[in-house]
Amino acid sequence: MIDELGNQLGIVSIEEACDLAKGRGLDAVEVSPDSRPPVVKLMDYGKFKYEAQRAARDAKKKQHHVQVKEVKFRPGIEDHDYEFKVRHARRFLSEGNKVKLTMMFRGRQVVHPELGREVLSRVTKDLADMGKAESQPSLEGRTMSMVLSPLK
Repeated sequence: MIDELGNQLGIVSIEEACDLAKGRGLDAVEVSPDSRPPVVKLMDYGKFKYEAQRAARDAKKKQHHVQVKEVKFRPGIEDHDYEFKVRHARRFLSEGNKVKLTMMFRGRQVVHPELGREVLSRVTKDLADMGKAESQPSLEGRTMSMVLSPLK
């Protein structure tokens, strides 16, 4: 048995533990039921549950939710547009978000997926200091996409 201050009281009977808990206005809570003899601790169980809920709520507030941001490209993208979109992707990665790079093909462009693959590989090479490729470029219909995740 362990008291409310963390001191060991030794091995006591169940009735004696319950009487001691009632006398101090606390609850006898079984902490380790698998051990022999089972370990019982004197505590205010309502306060314990409340503090556990509060700690879980605070931990949830501090969590960072990772979002997936999308940046769209075209196979014949010009340098300025390319740099502008890479800058956005860099900012998203620095914020800790994942970035989905989407290559959109129009008309007969879908016949040459290697042009889109070149642009996406160029982007991953330019962003290698900020993130790594989570998935390789995959062609689905008229769009090719891949995901970059931040390095941390």
